[in-house]
Amino acid sequence: MSAMYYEDFQVGAEYATTARTIGESDLLQFAALTGDWNQLHTDEEYCKTTPFGRRIAHGLLGLALMEGMKYRLGQVDGTAIASLGWTVKFAKPIFIGDTVRVLVRITAVRETRHADRGIVTEEVRLVNQREEVLTEAEH
Repeated sequence: MSAMYYEDFQVGAEYATTARTIGESDLLQFAALTGDWNQLHTDEEYCKTTPFGRRIAHGLLGLALMEGMKYRLGQVDGTAIASLGWTVKFAKPIFIGDTVRVLVRITAVRETRHADRGIVTEEVRLVNQREEVLTEAEH
């Protein structure tokens, strides 16, 4: 897909990314990058005592993946100016071995006081191999 400008976005348009499988290295690298070494992400034995029964990925790892995978669609490559904010719900845990992809739906477009730009609002969902929504957001 080639880069899009404000006037190219249509309310109701939907896009899907390619998928990727979450590995143990993803959790460990994210923990190292952020300093978040919480046992829920790093201690398999501890996690056996939790409702999840095994390690889960950081919620923010899922959000970061959503943005990165969405970027690979190419829609805003060289055309985006800024991200104005996210409203996020971590609906279900992300497990090592889950294969995830991102679903995007354009929900609103509006002009700004600047003639050369506009604001695009999108619903963004991270889903696993069973199509369960793991993370959902408005961006």
